[in-house]
Amino acid sequence: MRQTQAETRRQSVAKRSMTKEAKQLADLIAALRESLDDIQRQRASVRLSGAEMGALDERRNNLLLTVAALGDRLSAVQGLIDLGRPHIIRVH
Repeated sequence: MRQTQAETRRQSVAKRSMTKEAKQLADLIAALRESLDDIQRQRASVRLSGAEMGALDERRNNLLLTVAALGDRLSAVQGLIDLGRPHIIRVH
């Protein structure tokens, strides 16, 4: 019986932890998308040199890759929560 309670407690802690992580990831993705919108406005509103345009394009591409990776992570975390199989992920 104690082992079942301990496992239930671990599952509960893991679910809270992963739910918190999912919220943080969603907030971070939203902030990065705002940065992407800002880059797009900069490209459209200002006369830029080729080098400046290239720097903005590189920054945009890096943000897009980051958003995609974070989106994959968010999807995985939400999937584990939905399956009822949350676990605490230790990062070293």
